[in-house]
Amino acid sequence: MISAALQPLSAAGYRRHALHRGDRAWPETNCFVDLWIEVLHVFGHDALAALGCTLDLDFEGDQFTFFKQTYGDLAVLHGVDVQELSIWRPLHLHVEELVRRRRLVLAEVDAHWLPDTSGTDYRAQHTKTTIGIQAIDLQGERLGYFHNAGYFELEGADYRGLFGLDAPADPTRLPLYCEFVRLESLRVRPREALLELALECTRAHLHRRPRENPVARFATSFPETVATLGPEALPTYHLYAFSSVRQLGAAAELGAHHLRWLQPAVAAPLEPAASALDSVSLAAKSLILKGARAVSTGKRSDFGPLLSTLSTGWSTALDAAGHALGA
Repeated sequence: MISAALQPLSAAGYRRHALHRGDRAWPETNCFVDLWIEVLHVFGHDALAALGCTLDLDFEGDQFTFFKQTYGDLAVLHGVDVQELSIWRPLHLHVEELVRRRRLVLAEVDAHWLPDTSGTDYRAQHTKTTIGIQAIDLQGERLGYFHNAGYFELEGADYRGLFGLDAPADPTRLPLYCEFVRLESLRVRPREALLELALECTRAHLHRRPRENPVARFATSFPETVATLGPEALPTYHLYAFSSVRQLGAAAELGAHHLRWLQPAVAAPLEPAASALDSVSLAAKSLILKGARAVSTGKRSDFGPLLSTLSTGWSTALDAAGHALGA
């Protein structure tokens, strides 16, 4: 019997949020942000409201902040109530209990067993990612889950692999981190009220932004990092680029969407800031490809113009947004 937190969803008939359809520079950002976009979408919430988190990005020396919708913002804007799941028995039994109680389970899992990652991680490598489990069939060994840019299903060997049902018992193995969402706490707010709440959340993020331009610091380190990587280190470059260039570009693109969505609540124009973020997003897309070519060929490359566009664009965008929002 299938237990589901929602009315049964069909992966085949699922219609993604508009942010995950159409022409975008970064159709997928990171697993947490994309998952929440889809979860909010399926519950009838406006997923653009909580994306002020893109505007306090910082550079941590070897990576940009792994930006996420904060649980504080999600609680204020949408009534989201997230609790940690204490795992004291096999995870699939916890999942069945919780989804039957109308809870969505957020679980760190191995993407090796996720069919939606076909072409990258699926049955090829082991990487950690987060999924939102909303349906499970213990007897039929089937699972329905949100991940990245959509809703998907898996079964059989993938189900058993995901939950480690065929693995020998290992008393030293620690469970991955899991949470659950109480769905009855969700509240869809009128658009005007949501805009006003989102405006305050975004101002708070802008107040927390780094005082010095983090992209300028990144621009100094990027050529040095690429120069240390030879052709044999291309996989390492892709890991580095995901944690740095991709996070910057994806945050800029979503930040631009968020500011345009927020405009009705703000008297000053936000388009200058949004347009500058667009320029950052596109330059990051070019940089990630140019860096890959430099590493794969072993030839030196001039990243200066792209890095200058990134640094100037981010500074322009954040200054303009801060001025318009009084932050």
